[in-house]
Amino acid sequence: MRRSRFVVLLSSLTLAAVAALTGTSAAAGAGTAAAGGYVALGDSYSSGLGAGGYIGSSGDCKRSTKAYPSLWAAAHSPSSFSFTACSGARTGDVLSGQLGPLGSGTSLVSISVGGNDAGFADVMTTCVLQSESTCLSRVATAESYVNSTLPGNLDRVYSAIRSKAPGAKVVVVGYPRFYKLGTTCVGLSEGKRKAINAASDRLNTVLAQRASGHGFTFADVRSPFTGHEICSGNSWLHSVNWLNIGESYHPTAAGQSGGYLPALTKAA
Repeated sequence: MRRSRFVVLLSSLTLAAVAALTGTSAAAGAGTAAAGGYVALGDSYSSGLGAGGYIGSSGDCKRSTKAYPSLWAAAHSPSSFSFTACSGARTGDVLSGQLGPLGSGTSLVSISVGGNDAGFADVMTTCVLQSESTCLSRVATAESYVNSTLPGNLDRVYSAIRSKAPGAKVVVVGYPRFYKLGTTCVGLSEGKRKAINAASDRLNTVLAQRASGHGFTFADVRSPFTGHEICSGNSWLHSVNWLNIGESYHPTAAGQSGGYLPALTKAA
């Protein structure tokens, strides 16, 4: 019995030592991700359009010091940080112009892309300016694209990322629901808001499915944005911004820090 207790004790101590040496803990994921380089890819939701604090050298890409990639890098000090996300980017733009910094030393990649492929900006313009029936028809067209064409486009991007950064943790970041339902909201009917939210849900479903198919992690931001949708009274998203129309329907600085940053931190 004494020998058995000794063996159990020794095994426990050995496991504890291994855990200490390897960093096996709840915080190990973030530490591992920060040990190498971090590359932030994607569209305006990753570049930080709408958050302000734009980096002058980024030009029309509107990369922001208040965007979640910048905030994560500042908090975790990766060995290198490459920020190539660009406002307006589609999957083809990521493939042709954003993957250069990826390499064997990359330990974390984040990416949000797909909304522009599906014609998100045109959907919102149509729904704001035209009838409910026209809005619903445009949403249906976008959903059809998301179901039929977008998966193949995402597969090409995700395969290229894995090829160029074979050891990286890849986090595919989703999109929020845009509107709070069941409340008065100036400008858009309940039917339009429901349709837009449903389209966002469908886009997130496809993103999560294709991410899983490549062994990537999907970071769902819908939960942290709940209660902070447009028409909530405490929105983390710009509504129509007539002074800077491009920022419309994009996360504010609070949305980047309170919604996107925690989602990436948890997933990384």
